[in-house]
Amino acid sequence: MIALGADHGGFALKEEIKKHLDDIGVAYKDFGTYSPESIDYAKIAYKTCQAVVSGECDKAILCCGTGIGISMAANKVKGIRAACCSDYFSAKYTRLHNDANALCMGGRVLGPGLAIEMVDVFLNTEFEGGRHQRRVDQIMAIENGTFQIEN
Repeated sequence: MIALGADHGGFALKEEIKKHLDDIGVAYKDFGTYSPESIDYAKIAYKTCQAVVSGECDKAILCCGTGIGISMAANKVKGIRAACCSDYFSAKYTRLHNDANALCMGGRVLGPGLAIEMVDVFLNTEFEGGRHQRRVDQIMAIENGTFQIEN
């Protein structure tokens, strides 16, 4: 199951993504917002990402005006590796090399066609592991306060 969330700046894009997920039969849970009325993105990011770290959902897709603010908030949730992407290549490689579990996009930056292509590649690309696992482990060690720089 995919966790979806957006503030008012990403609301319309989230709604387009929901239609696409319905069309391809991918289950999701919508954590809001449910209208274009102004709302703070941190609240949405927190609720949506908690569903991922709790195991209720596998990954998150988050939208705000630029994708930047909601990605910053999402990355404050322990266990989340959120990437703000504006192109197909980045959406693919954030899964392949970074094992990102949250894709963040800007509703005022991307059109729905590109965003849907990015959602598809994000959801269908597996983490490559190998040398990239060491780097993901280092990111998680920074988050956990256990990272040590080796000379």
